[in-house]
Amino acid sequence: MKLIATFLLSITLLVCQEIPNARQHYIDASKSQKNTDEFYSLMENYNKDNKVLLAYKGASIALKARYTKQIKQKKSFFIEGVKLLEDALKNDPNNLEIRLIRLSIQENTPKILNYKNNIDEDKRLLLSSFYKQNQSLKEYIKNYILQSTGFTDKEKKSILN
Repeated sequence: MKLIATFLLSITLLVCQEIPNARQHYIDASKSQKNTDEFYSLMENYNKDNKVLLAYKGASIALKARYTKQIKQKKSFFIEGVKLLEDALKNDPNNLEIRLIRLSIQENTPKILNYKNNIDEDKRLLLSSFYKQNQSLKEYIKNYILQSTGFTDKEKKSILN
């Protein structure tokens, strides 16, 4: 019994270390192709069950599309990444981190890709559930909201109180 508890604790600690690492790589990926490639390399072989990490994997694939030259491959990467992200969200619909990932992609996706349908829904959930999250996730969400042009000044002030 102790062996099982130790094993489960080890897995939990590993996932807890992986998520902050994925968060930072995701933030950095928006800054350059090199960072996007590093994020993609970090996430491409992830095949476990953690829905947040699967959402980051989807985001890494979708971001890879930004720097792909061929239109067909660009579309393929984007669709594959979004599908993985949406599947993660379908399995954990109230997860604010997954909602934030989707929102950040939808806010920064060209209109022609027609992937902007959930912006208001995700914003609403992020703002209404913000104070129920752990400190680390609140800080991450706050940093995104404050730099986003998709949130009003009033919405930004609501998370600073």
